[in-house]
Amino acid sequence: MISKFKIKGLDCANCAAELERAIQKINGIENVTISFMTLKMELEYDETKKEEIIQNVKKVIKKEEPDVTIEEL
Repeated sequence: MISKFKIKGLDCANCAAELERAIQKINGIENVTISFMTLKMELEYDETKKEEIIQNVKKVIKKEEPDVTIEEL
């Protein structure tokens, strides 16, 4: 399943790349793409674990970039 999110509070392209690498390590994530230019994130993941994966993504974002928030589109 693919979901798209709006990202708020992301400061730089390097931060986006770091978040991308950290989120990619989450179990159940097949692919993640973060665009600093559009402030959007696209997640491809195991649909059966959606709630768990979204919660884990939010935890990773909070740890890596505390000022960043996401909102599903």
